[in-house]
Amino acid sequence: MGNMEKQRIEELQKLLVQENVDFYIVPTADYHSSEYVSDFFKMRAFLSGFTGSAGTLVVGRQEAGLWTDGRYFVQAEKELDGSGITLYRMEEEGVPTIKEYLEKMLADGQTVGFDGRVVSASFGKELEETLADKHIKFAYEKDIAAQLWIERPAMPVSRLWIVSEESCGMGVLEKLSKVREKMSEEGAEHLLISKLDDIMWLYNIRANDVEHNPVALSYTFISKDAAVLFIQSEALTEEAKAHFEKSGVTCKDYGDISDYLKNCEIKGKVWCCGADSNYMLYKCVQERAELVDKENPTELLKAVKNPVELENIRNCYLEDSVVLTRFLFWMKENAGKVPMDELAMAKKLDAMRSEISGFLDLSFETISAYKANAAMAHYSATEDHSDSIGAEGLYLVDSGGQYQGGTTDVTRTIALGAVTDEMKMHFTKVACAMLRLADAKFLSGCTGRNLDIIAREPLWESALDYKHGTGHGIGYILNVHEGPHRLSWQYKHGKKETVLEEGMIVSDEPGMYVQDSHGIRTENIVEVVKECKNTYGQFMGFRHLTYVPIDLDAIDIRYMEPSDVKKLNAYHKQVFEKLAPHFQGTELEKLKSATRAI
Repeated sequence: MGNMEKQRIEELQKLLVQENVDFYIVPTADYHSSEYVSDFFKMRAFLSGFTGSAGTLVVGRQEAGLWTDGRYFVQAEKELDGSGITLYRMEEEGVPTIKEYLEKMLADGQTVGFDGRVVSASFGKELEETLADKHIKFAYEKDIAAQLWIERPAMPVSRLWIVSEESCGMGVLEKLSKVREKMSEEGAEHLLISKLDDIMWLYNIRANDVEHNPVALSYTFISKDAAVLFIQSEALTEEAKAHFEKSGVTCKDYGDISDYLKNCEIKGKVWCCGADSNYMLYKCVQERAELVDKENPTELLKAVKNPVELENIRNCYLEDSVVLTRFLFWMKENAGKVPMDELAMAKKLDAMRSEISGFLDLSFETISAYKANAAMAHYSATEDHSDSIGAEGLYLVDSGGQYQGGTTDVTRTIALGAVTDEMKMHFTKVACAMLRLADAKFLSGCTGRNLDIIAREPLWESALDYKHGTGHGIGYILNVHEGPHRLSWQYKHGKKETVLEEGMIVSDEPGMYVQDSHGIRTENIVEVVKECKNTYGQFMGFRHLTYVPIDLDAIDIRYMEPSDVKKLNAYHKQVFEKLAPHFQGTELEKLKSATRAI
């Protein structure tokens, strides 16, 4: 391990000399900043040998470094052994960022190279600003490393399918009309969208080009009277062609986007979101027109679900809740009686979920984590590492599905036997945190930053915390992580706050993680609804979409206020009412017990 990668780095360094490039950046990304990267785009792994899902390789003519975060330090150290690549542990004391490293290493007038399609415009602009004083040049129009990867996997491509207007509640022409209204408000004559879930939403199409995200590799360029979709020809079915023709959408080849932007007629401003566009396309547009660089108009339109979508989502979450509840009952009944391990339990739940009507795929890889493994928020059991599960301690499962009626996400932690007082205290506080936030009333105009404190309060009052956001938006038969709204008190990297509007759905997922001991997360998805309106304004609130019992075996009432007990009992009453028609016999008795008032 390492010798092959060492050779590849050396070959790349020779190419850098030929291309007159001093440092070359290889991130973990496709051309659209997708959450999951297909094999075709895993250039960083090919060159370095590091297979983690997050990391950036920087290769100079004499040295190479790899930056990754704390989730991957151990893995990266092992996989980089013998490669000659230095590991830079991000956010550790004394470790430079990539920008700081380049600023130090580069001499005046030198050149930084990267494939401009896999670097976001926002990061590219940050590099420009950081290195401006050194008059650094950028070589971004060529994938220099591509010639080293002889047996590169094929670019992903799958056949498009259409989401009918009956299923999504709004036709393409109406969506385009709403988008063009937003363009007019911004004074933009054209709009370039690179964000895949936005394009899928706009044109009522889906595909399978990105793992767990039902999207097709594509771009779209919209003007007042035209809409051009750039997509791989193999994706186009006869049904899709007819759909686009009816909707006034012109299709061109996916690979033609750069040439088109360089040569098409452009009048006035172009709306292009730097955070969601790649650097190459951003520069194409920037060289030809004045830019409106802000969030895509589709982002907010997509986040506010219409009545048809909401009705389908509610039904979808109910069916999903029934299956997860059945799975958790089985786990509690059989832990210690039958052999089980983390991966086998993930596969069991996945199989149960696949039986739900309209099931398409998982919405992300199921997190099945026992005891200390659950302390790693994004732990993943594998064939090589999957711990056995017994009749003690806490088990966490975070999972979801893609269905023809929506996209689900839910986390539950359960006690499989004896748990410590500390575990019960943490579990109880997390349950109270989730329920307090779900029960919140707030004035219209509030953002996720205003509300995040409600979830953290039960933990903060004991000087405890969790190092992740409290909630994210969720797509409709789309990505499980969707913006622009989120629940968090931290807004890094220029993320703007978004007002919570009626029709949005958002996760409510506080947690508690103790290294080498246990991890707890309780996640419900909630819908933003209007409450009363009076002289003080329009009040808003949340309605549960998830109906899965919270494990009373891990609750300790000593850590609850009377109002918390009331909230838990009220939620469990709803759970019983929603699920009871789907259970009978012994299972119904278990449901009664699991949702009993305390």
